[in-house]
Amino acid sequence: MLRRRPAETQYAALTGEFAFLSLSGSTRVKETMFTGIIEEVGRVDALSRRGMSALLEVRAARVLEGMQPGDSISLNGVCLTVRCQSSGGFQAELSKETLKRSSLGDLKGGSLVNLERPLLPTSRLGGHFVQGHVDAVGKVLAMKADGEFAVWNFLLPASIERYVVEKGSIAVDGISLTVASLTEGAFEVALIPHTLENTNLRTRQIGNKVNLECDVLAKYVESMLKQRKTRPVKSRLTEEYLKDRGY
Repeated sequence: MLRRRPAETQYAALTGEFAFLSLSGSTRVKETMFTGIIEEVGRVDALSRRGMSALLEVRAARVLEGMQPGDSISLNGVCLTVRCQSSGGFQAELSKETLKRSSLGDLKGGSLVNLERPLLPTSRLGGHFVQGHVDAVGKVLAMKADGEFAVWNFLLPASIERYVVEKGSIAVDGISLTVASLTEGAFEVALIPHTLENTNLRTRQIGNKVNLECDVLAKYVESMLKQRKTRPVKSRLTEEYLKDRGY
């Protein structure tokens, strides 16, 4: 039985899911987490529209290890549920909401996609916590070579600008990147050769859309500050308290 400690996060070791308790301890909510370290670049076989939704078929290899229907998978930074899988790939359904809030609707046969399985308690956290919940869609604004490295600029939508800070983390198409600098309406990242060679960024061009997810810690900080304004916490650090302790 899970102990009812509000701040505690427990892990489901076999599923890669985090289990959170509500403040009352009566509700258990599972949240899949990723790290932004891409495991494999897959290839889209087909994207079949089905009214307001779609069925995505992807060719892959490494991420298929241990995969079962119902498992979560990060695809270009979007957390999807595996519908079925075979020896050469898997299928996932895209809802109306997913198509609306991400760039996945632009995929077509042959498109390369970034893939990552959920984080396990035994995994190293090489990037940062990524939920697979896209906050906004940006686009590539500029690409500049710097020897073997590269410096890219991306559009930063106003709706998420407050969550992005210099030297902070941001997920771009599911890739954990560090913000090198910020300008009005844009951010810059420095890309190492490994990132360019082992993600779908190698096929990106100026104007291409990318899925953006901010660091979740920034959202929690904002939420806590809002709550403090609406529900101020009375401090125990008073003049009388200090005098009683010899200050």
